[in-house]
Amino acid sequence: MGRILAIDYGRKRTGIAVTDTLQLIANGLTTVPTAMLQTFLDDYLGREPVERIVVGLPRQMDGRPSETMPYIDAFVRAFRQRHPDLPVDLFDERFTSVLAHQAVISGGVKKKDRQNKALYDEVSATIILQGYMESKKTI
Repeated sequence: MGRILAIDYGRKRTGIAVTDTLQLIANGLTTVPTAMLQTFLDDYLGREPVERIVVGLPRQMDGRPSETMPYIDAFVRAFRQRHPDLPVDLFDERFTSVLAHQAVISGGVKKKDRQNKALYDEVSATIILQGYMESKKTI
């Protein structure tokens, strides 16, 4: 079984999270500059078994796509051309920024370290991945 990799795509930085190979636990992996995202993913996919990509789907509170959706659409199209055999799912990412902020504070991260915006991107990707995994559980 391969990993599931989640992406919290941003115009400047992109947070990345992955599961373990049994797909039981979601863990933050890193944050990369978005300009380097395809290169990072090509390298990671060459080293690790990944069976699915989950990309955060940004929506406004009323359900309409957010202003970043055209950038995400372009990324997903380019990714699918480079990796046509790897499934890509979009997963609603509403509230992940708020949840990431709460998780960082409740996790005891020092105030100075909380100024690192990349931390929130990685935590957001982890929340997206955890939500995706929970949505796929069968009872």
